[in-house]
Formats: sequence, structure tokens, C-alpha cells
Amino acid sequence: MTLSPLHPPSPGGARTGIPTGIPAGMPSGRLLAPSRRAVPTAIGRAPISGSETLKSVATALDVLECFALDDELGVSDIARRLGIAKSTAHRLLSTLCSRGLTEKNPDTGQYRLGLHLYELGQLAQSRLKLRQTALPLLEDLRRVSGLSVHLGVIDGADIVYAERLETPAGRQLLAGVSRRWPSHCTSSGKAIAAFNAELAQARRDIGFPPRTTGTIRSVADYDLALAETRRLGVGIGHGEAVAGISSVAAPVRDLSGRAYASISVVGPSSALIGDLDRTARLVRTVAGHIAHRLSA
Repeated sequence: MTLSPLHPPSPGGARTGIPTGIPAGMPSGRLLAPSRRAVPTAIGRAPISGSETLKSVATALDVLECFALDDELGVSDIARRLGIAKSTAHRLLSTLCSRGLTEKNPDTGQYRLGLHLYELGQLAQSRLKLRQTALPLLEDLRRVSGLSVHLGVIDGADIVYAERLETPAGRQLLAGVSRRWPSHCTSSGKAIAAFNAELAQARRDIGFPPRTTGTIRSVADYDLALAETRRLGVGIGHGEAVAGISSVAAPVRDLSGRAYASISVVGPSSALIGDLDRTARLVRTVAGHIAHRLSA
């Protein structure tokens, strides 16, 4: 497909220009949250009550969450962070290791996320209909823009990048950059929240943790940014999540005008500032095409 920046979707999801939409049955909130099933009880362990089982599962999931910011952690680190006994932390890590969700590094004696967790994550990503539909268009956008491209979805008050297509330069620029961000400090988060009152309120309720000196820090500034996003039809971020990196994002919206995802172009601030109009037209066009395909 040849991208044309001349016909972006009309504001508010009206049936003019490129129609927007969300397929029947697609959840509108936590798009990446997989269904959870109970972890089988370890062989030979005495049965425990339903409430204790749920608590154990929740704590095991908390253990996995501890690795969101650290590559490796020891038993003492996990126990201290979760406020549990070292013996409990060790037992949970051993169970997770037996299922391939964590593994022990033989060189350091510490634990890290396991390959089976990566495998499950890849399956979840590949089965996401939004991603399947968007991927060819994202590849076109990367080629035309010459910059890295993100597909963002909502998770609570955050944005998670369900897909990231990098350029060679972008691979170095985005090395170590998280796929999850508070929605107020990204162009993707602004693009969705400007047309999604639920996400906007969720972020107001939680607050605005600073990431750089340019990060939004108050409700007043946040509301001004969302109003500007609605006026422009795109969210713009200049070094608000990571210093020196800027982005432009357009919302993917349903027929009512409610946003449920975003398409963004990401690169060095110097590469984006001088070409904002063209970049904005490109991301709006791609977002409109994706919404149209999902509604077909």
C-alpha cells in the first residue's frame, strides 16, 4: 500500500473520509490483559483452600512483576520487595522455575525471567487481532517515515507498546526503553486519552510521576495537553518520557470517536521537530486505515 497523507480520518469518528471502527467482540479496555488460569499445585503438597490458592497465585504474579525493572534478582531481593519470608520467596521461585516462567542463572545464583514466559508473550502478541491487522501498515509507515513506529494499547492508566518496528538507528536509540509507560508522558497516551475519558480519568486518579524535566506534572497541564491533542488530531511528545526522544501519535478510534489504540512515529527530537506536519498526516492516515480494516 502507498501511504497518502492527504486524507486523515475525520475527527469524532464521523463516516466521512476514512471510516473508523473496532471489530465486534474486541475489548475496549485492557487489550493486552490475557485470561489467567490457576497454577497447578506442586506434586506432593497438601491441598490448600481456595482463598489460599488465589493468594498464592497473586503472590507468584507479584514475583514476576518484580522483574519488570531488573534483569536479575535474588531470593532476598524478592522477599524484601514483597514483604514475604525468604522461604516463601524461594518456594515461589522454585515453582515458577519448574514451569519455565523464571530460571536461575548458574553464574550469579540469581533469578531471571524464563524463556517460556517469553514464548507465552509472543503467542499473546501474535494472536492480538489489532496487531495482525496493523502490522503491514506499520511496516509501510516505517519505510515512508524512515523512523521507528509503535502500536500502543491501553493497560489501566498506562500505555503498552504491542508492537515496535525499529529502524537501524532507532534500534540503538530505543535500546533499553520500556514498552510500558505512564500515559501522560507519551504521545501515544495523549492521543488515546484525548478521545478516551476512561483512560484520562485513570491517569488523573493515579497522578503524574515525572520521567524527565519536560514531563507533565499537574491535572491542569494534562488537560491542556489533551485539549491541544484534540485540536491537532495527534499527540506530540518532546523528551517527556526519555530526554532527546520525541514522538507523534494518532488515535485509532471506533465509530463513536472513542480511541482504543494509537500509532506513533518515534525518533530523535532533532529529526521530528522540523517535519511535524508531514509526520502528523502520516500517522493520522495509517490510524484511519487500521480502524477501517478492523471495522470491515
